[in-house]
Formats: sequence, structure tokens, C-alpha cells
Amino acid sequence: MEDTFLGPVITKLIDLVAKEVTSFKGVRKQVNSLKNELEIIQPLLKHAEAKLEKGDMSDVVPVWVKQVKEEANRIEEIIDEYLYLVEAKHHHHQSRGINFFGRAGGFFKYLKQRYDIALKIQDVKESLREIKDRGQGYGFSPLLQGASSTTTNVEASDDPRLGSLFIDKDGLVGIETESEELKRKLVEGPPTRSVISLVGQGGIGKTTLAEKVYADEVLKEHFESHAWITVSQSYSLKKLLMNMRRKLCTSERCMAEMDNEEQIQDLRDVLEGKRYLIIFDDVWREDFWRVIKSALPNNNKGSRVVIATRNFVVANSCRETQCDLVHELQTWSPTSAWDLFCKKAFQYEYQGRCPEDLEQLSREIVSKCQGLPLVIATIASLLSTKEKVELEWQRMLDDLSSKSEMNSPLKSISQILSLSYYDLPSPLKSCFLYFGLFPEDYSISDGRLYRLWIAEGFINERGDRTLEEVAEEYLNELIQRNLVSFELQLGEGKICGVHDLMREVIQSRAEEVCFCRTWDGNKSRFRGAGRRLRISGSIENFLKNVGSSTVRSVFFSEIDDQLTESFLVSLFKKFKLLEVVDFECSPLNSLPKEVGNLFLLKYLSLRYTNIEILPKSIGNLHKLQSLDIRQTLIKELPVEINELRNLRHLLAYTYCHNRSSFDFVNGVKMHGGFGNLEDLQTMTLLEAHPGGVDMVKDLEKLRMLRWLDISKMTSQCWRGVCASIQNMSHLRRLCIVANDEDEVLDLQYISSPPYYLQELVLIGRLEKLPDLIPKLRNLCGLCLRFSWMIDEPCKCLKGLPNLESLQLLENAYVGHELHFENGAFEKLKELALSKLDGLKLIKLDEGALPALEKLVLADCLLLEEVPSVKDLRKIKHFEIDGRRVWN
Repeated sequence: MEDTFLGPVITKLIDLVAKEVTSFKGVRKQVNSLKNELEIIQPLLKHAEAKLEKGDMSDVVPVWVKQVKEEANRIEEIIDEYLYLVEAKHHHHQSRGINFFGRAGGFFKYLKQRYDIALKIQDVKESLREIKDRGQGYGFSPLLQGASSTTTNVEASDDPRLGSLFIDKDGLVGIETESEELKRKLVEGPPTRSVISLVGQGGIGKTTLAEKVYADEVLKEHFESHAWITVSQSYSLKKLLMNMRRKLCTSERCMAEMDNEEQIQDLRDVLEGKRYLIIFDDVWREDFWRVIKSALPNNNKGSRVVIATRNFVVANSCRETQCDLVHELQTWSPTSAWDLFCKKAFQYEYQGRCPEDLEQLSREIVSKCQGLPLVIATIASLLSTKEKVELEWQRMLDDLSSKSEMNSPLKSISQILSLSYYDLPSPLKSCFLYFGLFPEDYSISDGRLYRLWIAEGFINERGDRTLEEVAEEYLNELIQRNLVSFELQLGEGKICGVHDLMREVIQSRAEEVCFCRTWDGNKSRFRGAGRRLRISGSIENFLKNVGSSTVRSVFFSEIDDQLTESFLVSLFKKFKLLEVVDFECSPLNSLPKEVGNLFLLKYLSLRYTNIEILPKSIGNLHKLQSLDIRQTLIKELPVEINELRNLRHLLAYTYCHNRSSFDFVNGVKMHGGFGNLEDLQTMTLLEAHPGGVDMVKDLEKLRMLRWLDISKMTSQCWRGVCASIQNMSHLRRLCIVANDEDEVLDLQYISSPPYYLQELVLIGRLEKLPDLIPKLRNLCGLCLRFSWMIDEPCKCLKGLPNLESLQLLENAYVGHELHFENGAFEKLKELALSKLDGLKLIKLDEGALPALEKLVLADCLLLEEVPSVKDLRKIKHFEIDGRRVWN
């Protein structure tokens, strides 16, 4: 159902009729007719999108797609208006205690609204029929059954990557080391056939590296038979096999017509007695190797296969034995990027060196390329034809910053990067486009993405998996496809972002499908339509210049003016159908009670605002799924929160300025009855004291929790809290903070800890390392603070097989020595040791910490010697007292 962006709309119509049969029966026939009309248009839309994927940049295609999207938005508007009417009726009935329909005025008002909805549906149907007729007039027709941009029966279009094959390889100054290493792997090694997969994002140089190696004369002499095969997103298996036969066979037999099975056998016969090298470039499909390997005999002659792909899943699917390798290409270092730029931009003058007056602009341009060699080479080559003056360099920098697709050489880069977008399934396209809502170079946590995607309706449940688990799968797929990059942070999960040039692609595609728009009060122009709106700059003229009909999500970013109560009241009245409101980091001091009229609201973030009190009307938001009040001044939640039965995520904690003090983090108090929130998956940070025993009674009802943080723990509630934690089988993250520095964290009552626990934070005194910790086989992150442990913790922790991050902070350990043995902590990537007043020696055995990438030492005043990191093969970041000494 989700082949295009119409899929979710059709699903929404089906759900509406199914759930609202009685009250919607007056327009049920029209709704079904509307659904049928969309199902007819969807195949035409698939054809139009396929044309866009193939690079059909005529004006007709994107305009028609945009018209369909606008009508889809109108349909969702009608649905939302009806759902709002139902919720308003329900709220009125509850608040007044009388039957809404028992009053003649209310009854006739409802009839009129229902009649208005029927008229709107009729109007949309007429518009859709016109759009459908225009689409058929433009030549759009239903694709063959099963056909799409990723299937094998669609003829491949011209490859926008073609130019990259002919970039001067000798000019790519950073490629020599990698090409020599790849040649060595191809020539050396076992006699069995092996596969080397080159994987990395678009523009990183996979094709260039493979082509340089393929052209090597020594390598050609080593292999008796060799072929370069470009696969692409859309390929015909039959034509691919025929192409292989033409390049590998020398007899007339290679021209004979055969079916796929005969071609595979023919290739096996030709290659059986030879040492061969075959490079498959631009591979997209996971099942590619499963099919094509049948044509490549494993003849113990030292044959090699190279596969270039953007997708880690594809690369890993080709890895069947230990001899098969996956080589991830990294973005170029600033030094290599600069050398390449200079060699290309000044190849005809200045002896390949940048003149002083252009250096600053040149470095800014190189920075914009973010280490992608194809982008650097393309832009530098373009600049080599320009006059070497600041005006030309500034114009290029402006193009990279704002309109990369307008200039034809830069447009080719955009087309190359767009291939990855078009290869995405429809639901993932929406998730990926979401990154365009945030400012350039913005990083966002995976948890926030999941909550937003769910609120937007991008995520549907699969089997017994939760919405959050499906959202995690979506993000992991975007990461595997090298579209999203991330860093792991303890307590924050994955911190994600996209390449600046990929963000340009996102914004271009988002405009095509009316995905989002931006109001910048400091700029005079505002146009377009979309369900999502980012507001920045001045808001003085916002309300009178922006229409409200399609907007469902509002994000405030870098606001110049104070968000007054009167502005918010008008905003909530005008945009009454809002589902997502994000005020994060906005100048906001109070939230008016009118927020309770947003009956469809699913996501509300007040993070990093000066809000002190939540209005009681928050209890009207029965559809609310996520409430984020972190880093606000809110100390206590109103009891009405306990009525929000759909609430899945409650995030509420505040860090104080002095992070080294014991009470550096504060939570919120909740009234009794929060056990009603049985769908709750995130609760952070709940204050246990006062009210300990009553709090335990509610806590034990929350069996779905995946993230639980509790502060102000006292001895009177330890047994009950531990019993509750044992029953939280889904728990992934747990943080427990003692009431004060003298309170001992007594975890002995947890005899059987949650199996899936991945992160554990303990803040408070420990008489010894809890027995539960060595049992946590899935633990990835551990943070201990103010623990005052005497026994060396590494002896107990070294057996944790999946530990990636270890933080011992603020006298977590008061002994003199930490010993990291060889063979222990094999997956540890991050180690932080801070304010360990007794620590004198850090002993690293040879071969210890083989995966460590980041080491932070701070304020360990008695430390006699800083450990050497020269033997830490993967170290990237070494920091001492806030000063980076290794990069």
C-alpha cells in the first residue's frame, strides 16, 4: 500500500471508515469512492516518479507530482477536520456532563459540519479526476506488475555517474595508498574465489578507486580474464549476463541468444579454468550476489570479484567466507582534500598552489565538500576554467550554500547523490526528508527522530515489534545506505546528521512533494504549501501571512522575538489541527491553557525553554504520545497528566551548571495514579522522594518501559523499585540516583536483571560493584559516579562481552590502579576517567583495548604517568583535562 506517498493516505481512509462507521456513515460512500480514485492514480504516480528517478527533468513531471501531493494533503486535511470534530464533541461531553447531541443547536451544527465534509470530498474527487486525465495525457501509465525503480525488468537510463569514470585518476592525490592496498588484496591471499566489497556514500570515490586498480597493467597480466560491469539501480539480469559474456567470451558463441540458465552455464564454462577479475560497479540490490555468483566458478585459481555499493547490507550479503572482505571508504582528511582541490583548481597556473588572496575562500569551499573527492574534483575542475579572482570564488561558495542544482556541473553532483534517495522505499523517503526540517550542520538524537516519525504517522507496526523498534530499523537502514551518519553518545544514543550536499538534495525533493516549508521572518518572501513548517527569525508578521489549512507540524528555530501568550493563543486557534509542536530552544516563558484545544496533538516539546508550569488543560490532549520538558523550570507535573493513556514518552530532567556536584541533575514530581500510563516506554527523570512507597505501587504497573531514570532513591523504596525493575522485560536504559551522597545504592534485590538492558547509570555510593552488572550480557554503556568503590572494577567488568562505553567519574573508584588486560574489553570504544582522586596508575597491557577510539582523562590529580596510546590501533581522540592531544 505504501509504494508512493499516496499509500499512507489510502490507509488512513480505510482506517477512518473502519473505526468511525456509525458517525461517518453519512459520507461513507464518498470516502470509499475517494479511496478508489487514489488507488487508480497511484500506479500513474509510480510511473511519474520512475521518470524522475531516471532523470526526466522536464517541467511536466515534477509539476504533476506536486499537484497530486497537494490533493493528498487536502484529503488528509478533511480527515483531520473530522477527527478534530469527534474529539471536540467528546471533550465537550466530558467537560459539560451533558449529551452534546441532546441539544438541537449542537446536533444541527454537527450535521452542517458533516455536510461540509461531504462537499469537500466531492470537490477533491473532481480535482483528482482532472489530475488523472492530465497524467494520462502526459503519457503516464501503470507500470507492469512488480516493476519499479529497483526491479530487474526496467531498462536502465543514462548513468549520471558516467563523468566520474573519466576523472583523471592520477590527479586524485589521496588515492594512491588505497589503490595499492586494494591491488595487494587482489593479488595475494588464498586461491579460493573471494569478494572484496567497496562501500561508502555517493561521491566518495568507490568507482574511481576500482577503475584505477582495474586499469593497472600489472594486474591485468596477473589475471587471465577480466571485465568491468556497471550494474545500476535498474538492470535486466538477462542483459547483464549477456554483457558479461561479450566481455569474457572470445568465440562467436557469445552472440548467441540464450535464456538466463544457459547464459550462466556458458559463463561457468568460459571461466572454469581461468584466474579472473570481475568488477561489478554500482550495485544496489541485496539479492544481486545470490544470483550472479552462480555464473562465477570457485575454481581455486585465485579469482577475485570486486563489488562497489553504497549499501552496507549489500556489501555484507556478498560476504560468505572469511576470505570475503568489506572495505569502507572514508571521507578524505582536510589535508588530502586541500591538496586535491589545489591540484585541480590551479592545474593550469600557480603550479598547483593556491594564491594567498584566494586561500580563505578556497578553504571554505573545500569545507563545504566535506571530504567527498568526487565533489572536490568536480568543483575544483570547474574553478580551474574561471578567472582567479575573489568574485568567481565567492560566487561558487554561494552556489554551494544555496542553489547547488542551478549550476549544471553542480547539478550532476546532485543527480548522483539523488540516486540513493530514489532507491528508498516510500516510507523511508519521508523519514529521510525529515532531516531537511533542521538547520544546516544540525545533529539530532535517534530517540527524538523516532518520536517525531511516529507522531507524523511514518511508522506502522510490524508483527510484535513496537513502533519505536520499527523506527529504529528505518534509521539503521538509512545508516546502512550511507545516507545518514552518526556518533554514539552514552545516554543519548545515536546522534545523527546528513552531509550538507545531501541536505541540498533533501530540500529539493521536499519541495517537489510539498513535504515542508520554512518561514524566515527576516526575509520578505514566503511561498509554497506543506504539512510541516519551520519558523525562524522574526514572528511579527507570521500569523497574517501564513495560511493554516495544511500545516500539521510546527518547529520553532532560532526565533528572534519572545513567544508571547497572545501569539500562542492565536497560533493554536489558527492551527487547531496540529499534531507536532516543537518549541525546543525557543524564547518561551509560559504555555497558555489553549494548548488543551489541540485535540489531535501527538508530540509536544518544550525543551530548553523557561516554562515553569504546565496548564491543567494538558489533560485534554488524549492523543499525546510524547512530552519533552527537559531543561525547563518545571518541578512538578499536574495530576491531569495521568489521564493521557496514549503517552509513550515522558522526558523531564534538568542539569544544573555544576556538573561535578552530586545533585547535578533534577527530575520532576508526579502525583499518584501515573500507573494508568500503561503504554509509557520512557520515563526520565522521576523523583522517588517524597512518596516512595506510593510511587512504587504505580511504577510496578509500567511493564512496557524501555528507558527509566529515577532520582532521590531512599532505603524505604529499594525493595519495591528493584522488584518492579525485574519485571520490566523490555528495559534498555536504567539510571538510578541516590537521595544524597551518603545513601547506598542497594541493588541486591535485583537477582534477575532485564535481559536486554544496554545502558546503566548509577549515581551514588556502592559498597561494592553490584552482582547484577556481570550478568548484563547485552550491556553497551556503563557510567558510575560518586560510587566510592575500593575494589578494582576492571576485574568484574572485563567479562562484559558487548561493553562499548565505560565512564568512571567523580570518585566512582578511589583505588590507586586500573589494569586493562589483553583479551578484555575487546569492544570498548570509549573510556572516560574523571576526578578519580586516588588514581595513580593506568596500566595497559600490550594488545589491550583493541577497539578503543576515544580516551578522556580529566582531573586525576595523583596520576603519575599518562598512558601511552601509540599501541591503541584505532584511537581517534585522546583528551587530557579538556585538551585534545591526539587526533
